[in-house]
Amino acid sequence: MLILMLRTLLVYLLILLAMRLMGKRQLGELQPAELVSTILISNLASISIESPELPLSTSLVPVFLIVALELLLSGLCFCWPRVARLLFGSPVTVIRNGKICCDTLRALRFGTGDLLEALRGKEVFNPAQVRWAVVETNGSISICKTGEEEPFVPVIADGQLLKGALLLCKKDDPWLSQVLKQEDCTREQVMLLLVRTSGEYQLIKKENSPSPQKRNKGLWKGHL
Repeated sequence: MLILMLRTLLVYLLILLAMRLMGKRQLGELQPAELVSTILISNLASISIESPELPLSTSLVPVFLIVALELLLSGLCFCWPRVARLLFGSPVTVIRNGKICCDTLRALRFGTGDLLEALRGKEVFNPAQVRWAVVETNGSISICKTGEEEPFVPVIADGQLLKGALLLCKKDDPWLSQVLKQEDCTREQVMLLLVRTSGEYQLIKKENSPSPQKRNKGLWKGHL
């Protein structure tokens, strides 16, 4: 019994260390790959506790292999945003100006009841009260209510143009080219570009990105 207790304590501490290595992002908002990793780790940990005749390495080595793979995957997603979009997808708009995007719901296999339940979780009981609702990559829903300040739409993130973002804020490629020309930068030099339908925008350049003109703190605000 004492050996079992010691093994359980050791496994608990090692799994706690493994989850700590995975970082707060994995613990706070589980993406599909991260959820799979968490389930596998819990199952492998139970083997060491339920089968004391097996050496600890039987399950702990695979646990830390999974952690290493998860860290590698996180690094790839950080360095190459396209990998993240390929693995986790992109946020999708399901309500725009009080109107439900039925085609999008079908593509997500998201029923009307599921949408209404998610809205009730945000204390919204009528879709007409929603200016903009987005299903995030982790399955949660984010909303902006009618009457609230118009949200900024992310158009460029880490130099990558986000699919459908220009259409969402009622802008087009020539408008984007004009903004980039006005700010003396290329799309690859942009860390984040936020846009409103009114034409107001906020542009943040990458810190290591050279520019002919220096601006304070890399945050540029404009209206076009």
